[in-house]
Amino acid sequence: MREIVFDTETTGLDPKTGDRMVEIGCIEMVNLVPTGESYHAYFNPERDMPAGAEAVHGLSAAFLSDKPLFRDLAAELLDFMGDSPLVAHNAGFDFGFLNAELTLIDREPVCTSRMVDTVALARKRHPGAKLSLDALCSRYGIDRSHRVKHGALLDAELLAQVYVELRGGRQIGLELAAEASALETVPAIQTSAVRKAPVGPRREPRVHRPSEAELARHREFMAGIENPLWS
Repeated sequence: MREIVFDTETTGLDPKTGDRMVEIGCIEMVNLVPTGESYHAYFNPERDMPAGAEAVHGLSAAFLSDKPLFRDLAAELLDFMGDSPLVAHNAGFDFGFLNAELTLIDREPVCTSRMVDTVALARKRHPGAKLSLDALCSRYGIDRSHRVKHGALLDAELLAQVYVELRGGRQIGLELAAEASALETVPAIQTSAVRKAPVGPRREPRVHRPSEAELARHREFMAGIENPLWS
């Protein structure tokens, strides 16, 4: 199954108050395996960049001033996404900004039925634990040492690894590989052992019979049982 793991960077927290999307990064996965195909773009938000937002992702208004508008790249972005499920961390946030940008250019919003929220998956799998992307990377041993600031494509790459862990994909793959290896090697070993000729002199099987004294003690024990079921 084809899925798109994506992340966005924005000028703030709420598109309803004028905040805009300034970056998007997408990773293509098929059957929980990254294909190597990705999509990444910066957008000119046609507005200022608040200091708080810039501190998070490092994208200044000056850097974005010569970048294309969202309307100029919307078609190729939607073409890359296709009709695949869209995986995001706190997906309602990213869907909100993506659909706000689409609405601004009179395009149909992406249906939320395609939304896969890794926060919801993590909450179900690890109730009460920290659910940030950093926390989940630490939990699953995913290297994020190169993540100095938030970046849409980098975060999407990290999230793709987290998503595999949340779905159990890596463990399942390892178990299947181990089982396949065992099936290839064990029968040959067993067959060889069964067909191997015995070494050394043949011994007659030992006869195990109770002695007369043991039989007498058994009869005495049985006679002492009151109201036996077999009488």
